Amino acid sequence: MPVLRGPRRARERRTSRIPGAAHLPAAARALLGALPGLAAVAALFLCAGGVERAADEQSAAPAAATGRHTAPRPDIVPRSVWLGGAARAQPAPRYDDEVVAVFVHHTDTPNGYDCADVPAILRGVYQGQTGARDWDDIGYNFVIDRCGTVYEGRAGGIDRAVTGAHTQGFNHRTTGIAALGTYTAGVPVPDELTDAIAAVAAWKLGESGTDPRAKVALVSSNGLSRFAAGATAMLPAVAGHDDGYATSCPGAALAARLGDIRETAARLQGRA
Repeated sequence: MPVLRGPRRARERRTSRIPGAAHLPAAARALLGALPGLAAVAALFLCAGGVERAADEQSAAPAAATGRHTAPRPDIVPRSVWLGGAARAQPAPRYDDEVVAVFVHHTDTPNGYDCADVPAILRGVYQGQTGARDWDDIGYNFVIDRCGTVYEGRAGGIDRAVTGAHTQGFNHRTTGIAALGTYTAGVPVPDELTDAIAAVAAWKLGESGTDPRAKVALVSSNGLSRFAAGATAMLPAVAGHDDGYATSCPGAALAARLGDIRETAARLQGRA
């Protein structure tokens, strides 16, 4: 919003009128006209200062409004805790400008694990993806266990828009969140898990001002996705893996909870 600078321009015109008086409301001009010259000038300075402060406050309002729809970062276990010395040499991370969507996955691994054993399970997922599949790193940006604990996945920085390797054609400007386990039809999906997914989604999408319930425009980078390379797809801001790629992931049971996850994420952002 432009800041009103009327009083300063009026002073520069050096006319015989009271500087800046033409830019004031009619009532204020009448009051100044009743005052002696020096008193009127002093009053004008006080008025101009108030106008400029009000204008500055109005110009700051949009930033405050944007901040209303952010969400706090949830507690996240760093990859150094679960990966330790098992990390392989890999190229430098790649980054996007921002995150406007998240893709939800499941790891397609057994469900009956003890949450205390998750670091070892994650090392197995990492070794499978970087070994047998020869990926440069684990593909998911975050992995969440059935107890609701969030783990940092792909290297590059929790707070940054790290380009993942989780959804063919749609790794750019997105974050991949994987539920540790297999969530096919009929499998119970713990609330702790969905609440944690929502918390990560609310935080990451809040940084770009994205409503988790919205649809966003994403450009496919690979024709192996559901969309031709270069095509723009309108996809949910909180999407299932199968929204962008022909797969059964994240499993029918977890896919059925995506609506709840979107609504919870929106509430965490302070949206009505």
